[in-house]
Amino acid sequence: MGNKPKIAFYWCSSCGGCEESLVDMAEAIVELSTQIEIVLWPVAADFKKKDIEAMADGEIVATMLNGAIRTSEQEEMARLLRRKSQILIAYGSCAYTGGIPGLSNQFPREQLLKYVYHDAPSVVNPEGQDPQTEFHDAGRVATLPIFSEVVRSLDQVVDVDYYIPGCAPNPELVLDAIHALLSGNLPSKGTVLAPDIALCEHCPRLKTKPADIAIDEFKRPHQHLIDPNVCMLVQGFACLGPATRSGCGGACLKANMPCTGCFGPMSNVRDQGAKALCALASIVAGTTNEEIDSALDGIPDPVGTFYRYGLAKSMLRRKVNMEPTLSK
Repeated sequence: MGNKPKIAFYWCSSCGGCEESLVDMAEAIVELSTQIEIVLWPVAADFKKKDIEAMADGEIVATMLNGAIRTSEQEEMARLLRRKSQILIAYGSCAYTGGIPGLSNQFPREQLLKYVYHDAPSVVNPEGQDPQTEFHDAGRVATLPIFSEVVRSLDQVVDVDYYIPGCAPNPELVLDAIHALLSGNLPSKGTVLAPDIALCEHCPRLKTKPADIAIDEFKRPHQHLIDPNVCMLVQGFACLGPATRSGCGGACLKANMPCTGCFGPMSNVRDQGAKALCALASIVAGTTNEEIDSALDGIPDPVGTFYRYGLAKSMLRRKVNMEPTLSK
């Protein structure tokens, strides 16, 4: 096993879907296990941090790290794995652009903690206790990671070599990336390992999209039936296909749902949310304030719509909502 390239997988602030996407490789995992040595994969096996610390710097050929960075422990592990790895890959939307955890950048840290530990409907905390980073009892010390002020993408903390986008990445992209690593046939540093073209160009509904679209209202999918054969934008649904990189296989579109942007922007787009906002604003038919407001009523959460996966990496990065609670 000592001659096999060492590969590591690690999970920071994310939902676990990226770990599932690795399992989705199915039989290919068995084949890969004959070619690589997995030295860290906490969700699947009992690896120890001390074993990684004992390795020489650069001993790990590649680490795929998923999840955004929110706590001191996650930052510590990101820095450790960066040091021990020749190649560090931001795996999935949360590591790449901050992902859905990045939406919490709309709220101050203390407001988040207050809601989670005091105000949420399911919380029972009669003594009003807050989590402490350090607790002493009978000579023993228990510690918790520090919850930072903002969510960051992986490359806002450490240097990143490559990106695999998606919530979660599909198995084909993962296998292509691993085979590229094993063959040494790697693109230039900083490459996003997915097609650099808008999802619209690969959409099976593209032929139903006219050159000019004019809609009177944006519709919400849970309130209207979606025609499976007609462009989402033509129907008035907020689809982020024009601002989103392809490579996902159109999973949402095949499920008859609009694209929500998880593959991030193309290389010529600085801010995916702004690009999506421009694309959708350009198809609003109304010209008066009343007509425009009426159309926008169908997008009650602009940040969650246009920056669902990319607020932490956007030009905004952090939009603080000073409302007293998160219950709205």
